Amino acid sequence: MGMSAASAEAGELKRHLGVFDAVVIGLGSMIGAGIFAALAPAAGAAGSGLLPALALAAVVAYCNATSSARLAARYPQSGGTYVYGRERLGDFWGYLAGWGFVVGKTASCAAMALTVGSYAWPGQAHAVAVAAVVALTAVNYVGVQKAAWLTRGIVAVVLAVLAAVVTACLTGGTGDGAHLRIGADATFGGVLQAAGLLFFAFAGYARIATLGEEVRDPKRTIPRAIPTALGITLVVYAAVAAAVLAVLGPERLAHTADPLAEAVRAAGVPELAPLVRVGAVVAALGSLLALILGVSRTTLAMARDRHLPHVLAAVHPRFEVPHRAELAVGAVVAVLAGTTDVRGAIGFSSFGVLAYYAIANASAWTLTPTEGRPPRVVPILGTAGCLVLAFSLPVASVVWGAAVLAAGAAGYGLRRRFAGA
Repeated sequence: MGMSAASAEAGELKRHLGVFDAVVIGLGSMIGAGIFAALAPAAGAAGSGLLPALALAAVVAYCNATSSARLAARYPQSGGTYVYGRERLGDFWGYLAGWGFVVGKTASCAAMALTVGSYAWPGQAHAVAVAAVVALTAVNYVGVQKAAWLTRGIVAVVLAVLAAVVTACLTGGTGDGAHLRIGADATFGGVLQAAGLLFFAFAGYARIATLGEEVRDPKRTIPRAIPTALGITLVVYAAVAAAVLAVLGPERLAHTADPLAEAVRAAGVPELAPLVRVGAVVAALGSLLALILGVSRTTLAMARDRHLPHVLAAVHPRFEVPHRAELAVGAVVAVLAGTTDVRGAIGFSSFGVLAYYAIANASAWTLTPTEGRPPRVVPILGTAGCLVLAFSLPVASVVWGAAVLAAGAAGYGLRRRFAGA
């Protein structure tokens, strides 16, 4: 679909992406380590209601991605909702979105580091997580970025591993269809909480929304690419979740540190477990590298605007990276990776990112029809969905998340007062 022209102009592919290319980029951004980490805490919350929770997370992700896409077409500069909130709702809301993004994605870094630890060496997960953060912060410091070919390679590895897990679980003869039935253990609140935690596994779809300057006919291409990429991701995740749930059951799934490796062992194919572990570690390291890169760049932008300490705005004269921002982010992530658990990190991350997207949806609501406003139901459902899922997360995640957002808001107010604004 739109691929033949793109192929014919391979030298200019970046400026002539068709629907197929945009979908592939979206899949590359979404299908990563989140699915290896989020299933266990989500099963702990929803029990046998895990699959409905996954569907609910996908609906909210769709609304967020659609609202972001319409805003990206209107404001095609980098910064995401930090820019959209500022332009549509005022400076404070843009700042709050940026703050929510930085704290949420910093927690995502910790979750990815802990995923590396859980699959690489379960007995020493925290130590391995801290070592991974230190190593990748050093890699970023000297200006080594994750290349596009590496991203594609990681996605190929992850898809191959997920396919192997599903095949092993379905053909091992140990799956029990009764595990997929929604039982009395699934409560409404539990399903909402699980959806909030599983939202973490869909992170990355904003990458499609920011393709406005790179695709052919963006007003037509992006609205088609987003549901396609999200739909494929949902099918992949649903297959994995159903296969693992059928083999382990909700109770056992909730209490395992490495659910996909445990599932292939339980399915009678223990020789696959090392492959699954390697796949999870590769995916999580790739995600961690990209996340540290992204958070440090947003930190740099906010420091330049003096929303964060201006000292973090320095760029290294030789390596040409925001080295102080990277060291600050690396230090915070290392502390989190050494002191929190995966469930806590995912919950806190989801709270910050859901706050970010609530502001994106509210911003999209203010668009006029001539500015490409999405159907009214999308930003309404998106805003409500983000807020409901955010406040359905584990109590500790909500308390800490709300406290950090409030601290950010207070910091903004103090800065404005002392600046005489």
